[in-house]
Amino acid sequence: MVSGKTIGKPAAKRANWSEWLQQTVFVGPGLIAFIIIVLIPFGMGFYYTFTEWNGLDLGNAKWTGMTNITRILTDDPRFWQAFWFTAKFTLAAVTVTNVLAFLLSLLLTQNLRSKGVLRTIFFLPNVIGGLLLGYIWYFIFVRGFGAIGEATGIGFFKLQWLGTPETAFWGIVIVFVWQTAGYMMIIYIAAIIGVPKDLMEAARIDGANRWQILRSILVPLIMPAITICLFLTTSNAFKMFDLNLSLTGGGPGNSSESIALNIYREALVNNRYGLGTAKAMLFFFCVALITITQVWFTKKREVEA
Repeated sequence: MVSGKTIGKPAAKRANWSEWLQQTVFVGPGLIAFIIIVLIPFGMGFYYTFTEWNGLDLGNAKWTGMTNITRILTDDPRFWQAFWFTAKFTLAAVTVTNVLAFLLSLLLTQNLRSKGVLRTIFFLPNVIGGLLLGYIWYFIFVRGFGAIGEATGIGFFKLQWLGTPETAFWGIVIVFVWQTAGYMMIIYIAAIIGVPKDLMEAARIDGANRWQILRSILVPLIMPAITICLFLTTSNAFKMFDLNLSLTGGGPGNSSESIALNIYREALVNNRYGLGTAKAMLFFFCVALITITQVWFTKKREVEA
């Protein structure tokens, strides 16, 4: 007589095999691509951080230890100028983008007939590629604003938007916000729509005004969306490259050079790949530390409805 336990083992093995096969088929290609495209280059970059290499001959990488790191920390003022420019840009861009996106989301969750069209219009800049967007805005700053300034005499349009360090900084911020705010707006809208309406109605009945409802109910309940938007805008602002390249090229001088552009020029223009990867690694760990801290800080303030 054969027990049910003995009969069940082959079936359980077949089920486990089928599950393993499904996971391999669906997850395997993505995992292999991730290893080839992300993990292996990251490991190679970590190795080349401690070498002197021109980027052409794989066998010509000379191990130099901590020389590149020491040089960056003690004898590379241009890198630190680019770093502080990027930090200031990130602070300004993240603040303006999220405030504007949140205000737009509040507006476009009201009973407006054209809110669907407006959502599409505000989201469209995110679809345009960064380089193309940069060249479009370069034409606007140089030609468009100049023509408007001559015709109207308004000082705002007469500014040399890409010609001085201060105006170049704000010019890049304007374009970044214009491109990014619509995408963040969609995330905020989805979060606001998900807030229980009965809580809002109960607060109104209890006499709470709009500011009190916004501060004490709406903002705490959409904190997960705020966490996501802050993370995305912070990481994208730190990595900003295409807008910097197409709008100012790091000029005038090197006053508006982002750290990503500095790394690109170090590695691909100066052919110092070892030094370039060392800068990239320092940049990676710095951005990782900042974004992890931001996510930890905002997640502590998340609440459940």
